[in-house]
Amino acid sequence: MSEQLPLPLEGLAPRPAISGLPKSRRIYVNRNLSMGNIDWVGFDMDYTLAIYDQGEMDRLSIDVTAARLVKRGYPAWVTTIPYDTNFPIRGLLIDKKHGTVVKMDRYKSVGKAYRGFQQLTKEQLRTHYHQGKPRAPTSRYHFIDTLYALSEAAIFTGVIDACDQRQMQIDHAKLFTDIRECIDEAHRDGTVQAAITGNLDRFIKRDPELGQTLHKLRSAGKKLFVLTNSRRPYTEIVMSHLLGSSSAEYPTWRHYFDVLMVAAAKPAFFQEHRPIMERVYDDRDDSQMRPAQTLERGRIYEGGNLHDFERMLGTSGDKVLYVGDHIYGDILRSKKESAWRTAMIIQEMDIEVAAHETCSQALDQASELEERRARLEDELRYHQARFKDAQRQLDQAMSGSARARVEGSSALAAEPLRAASNGNGRGIGEMESERQGSKKAVERVRTMLRGIETETRELERNVDQAFHPYWGSLLKEGVETSSFGDQVEEYACLYTSRVSNFFHYSPLQTFRSPRDLMPHEL
Repeated sequence: MSEQLPLPLEGLAPRPAISGLPKSRRIYVNRNLSMGNIDWVGFDMDYTLAIYDQGEMDRLSIDVTAARLVKRGYPAWVTTIPYDTNFPIRGLLIDKKHGTVVKMDRYKSVGKAYRGFQQLTKEQLRTHYHQGKPRAPTSRYHFIDTLYALSEAAIFTGVIDACDQRQMQIDHAKLFTDIRECIDEAHRDGTVQAAITGNLDRFIKRDPELGQTLHKLRSAGKKLFVLTNSRRPYTEIVMSHLLGSSSAEYPTWRHYFDVLMVAAAKPAFFQEHRPIMERVYDDRDDSQMRPAQTLERGRIYEGGNLHDFERMLGTSGDKVLYVGDHIYGDILRSKKESAWRTAMIIQEMDIEVAAHETCSQALDQASELEERRARLEDELRYHQARFKDAQRQLDQAMSGSARARVEGSSALAAEPLRAASNGNGRGIGEMESERQGSKKAVERVRTMLRGIETETRELERNVDQAFHPYWGSLLKEGVETSSFGDQVEEYACLYTSRVSNFFHYSPLQTFRSPRDLMPHEL
């Protein structure tokens, strides 16, 4: 690669002030990454370059799915019952055995679960989930890991809740299978895409900084590609909406990118060996597909596989940064099957960061309570040890007194026994007083600990409510990282709320992660 000029270049873009950048627009780092070592930056399209209005997308999916459920024999009320599009978040599991939706921490321990809109009690959680850890995907569990899939959880929960209210029995596994098939059918037959392309402004949020961001990366010598599962016609419409008129320097959206790959079928793209196909036209302007031999700028290719793609790009894996939103299809598989560096778009970061800042005082208070709890637990162990010691000495003294009564009560026999039974000159009454004092101290500390436990639970409820009314933080479950957060931490080198956040950083930025501390280092 030729020598790069320092950025930003005068006249292209103002120098950004990172220190004043809102937290919701920052890029967060799990593993060190030097953009100076990156030659290619690739992007998924849906929910990455194209940010959808989640509420509108969920309502569209629910409407088309409910109508299809009725055609499959479900009662007509499935089209009229209230569905709460705010109920689901990413990282949940659908339990098709119990008809519940659950959230786990990083250790696969279930912290919260709902059947319909009724939260399971601790006893119910223990009965259903504490005998074994849920695993997904399996015939019993389905992982809700994309924003696209949130409507599945919303419909499943709404129907289960309505059935419970009507005291109707339902096959949970069949219900979820039917929901999945109806949604897939609506995408396959073009119903969903037609609704979106018919009203792009309703469903897709245009980001005025997106074109500037791509331009800035290109100005630093980075080559850009699109790798999306969406089909060619839909990709053309959406990308033209996002970038078609954003800059006079780029007549069409295609001019921003060096390689365009659609219908990639991720994660199969990273695992299988399907050929890269290109569309060619004859004299009658008819088209047919044939295997591609090279990748040319401005052309759109279909299908493909990781091995041929890297070979045709002429680059090694660690020179590629891939930006996507799908924790499995984009991030996990690309990380496991290749050396690509990864950046995950987490649209919910706006909410997460805002809620965290709102709860900062409560979180500090929770930390103080944890420190108080630790001190009181030390104190409790001390008083419990004193109580046991006093009880042991009293038992010995009482045992000695009983022997004395058996052996006789003469002064000569009682004198040495009295010395032994009383310890350091203490009488049984004094020992009993010490035992009672230790017992009261234990009870006092336990009462204080119960008070801290109550206060901590109340704080945790308030913090959860600030993040999400049902599930709390997307990336946390209780004091642990959530199952979803654990995957983000393990497989995403970087994560941020939107692609245009890269505009506020140098294209040669070295992203450095905070030092990872183990408990003994804190």
